[in-house]
Amino acid sequence: MAGSGTAALRDGDVVLRIEDLVVDYPLDDGQVLRAVDHVSFDVRRGETVSIVGESGCGKSTTARAILQLPPPDGGSVQLDGGEITALSKSGTRAMRQRMQMVFQNPIASLNPRRRVRDIVGEGLAIRSGKRLTDAEKARVDETLDAVGLDPESAGERRPHEFSGGQCQRISIARALVMDPEVLVCDEPVSALDVSVQAQILNLIEDMKDRYALTILFISHDLSVVKNVSDRVVVMYLGKICEIGPVDAVFHSPAHPYTRILIDSMPEVDPDSRAELIPGDVPSPLNPPSGCRFRTRCPRADERCREEAPVIRAFEPDHFVACHHVGVPVSLGPASAQV
Repeated sequence: MAGSGTAALRDGDVVLRIEDLVVDYPLDDGQVLRAVDHVSFDVRRGETVSIVGESGCGKSTTARAILQLPPPDGGSVQLDGGEITALSKSGTRAMRQRMQMVFQNPIASLNPRRRVRDIVGEGLAIRSGKRLTDAEKARVDETLDAVGLDPESAGERRPHEFSGGQCQRISIARALVMDPEVLVCDEPVSALDVSVQAQILNLIEDMKDRYALTILFISHDLSVVKNVSDRVVVMYLGKICEIGPVDAVFHSPAHPYTRILIDSMPEVDPDSRAELIPGDVPSPLNPPSGCRFRTRCPRADERCREEAPVIRAFEPDHFVACHHVGVPVSLGPASAQV
């Protein structure tokens, strides 16, 4: 856990370290919306870390800031121990070869005028500043084949000739052809039909093993997160509530918000549907004092109003930002719109 002083990790175990990340959006009326507020966590080599939370919590903004798209307004991002927030333009371009992204909308993320083979090979061409060599062309075809597309038939076609799931396979191939260390997946299946989602998730898992990837996975779908993650980061209104191993977070959530998110997961039995938790998500322009979740939390007291909780170790490798960790509380049937 970056920045907590409680991590029991050797530096060599961490491929990506984020400390006190801040992202601000200036508004036309002079106000500033703080979308990400001093977020800190580590991603260990070879694992899948998922960031979850309601829409607008800052999870996708965090992912883009890590990739410097755009650079954050404060904090540190380290890749293999090297700071990347202060890199030159050429240094940033070199860094992005090691950290690739798969976007939420597969069709919109592909250039409709270009052939698939050119789309997948574009990064290689930009890196060398020249036309692709025979070896690079072969790599493009190998990568297309790896993601389940026939390079001979698919390579000469354009994105509009493919389904959404096939376009996401092209997007994954475009990322993998650069041989990255870290793959950032921003809601990679949310725009796809349910029947296709499992295929793409299985593909990402297969590619993780084949290419020795470390994955940062962004999603609002907790059932997906539960199946693909090693660890989970839970965010609310730009801050981290809880971080822990996926089994611990789903079976023994320490933060009330995490518990509510998990209770909101759809059940087969319609009678088990939970009620909505009272209250709405506060405006990020005017977040509550103290704990940001206190206006919706059954544990909240005066301390929560006056003092923002500091994230701390709850169990080994399990961290939570709550003043009342371990205090028994019955949340009752509660849910949140994720």
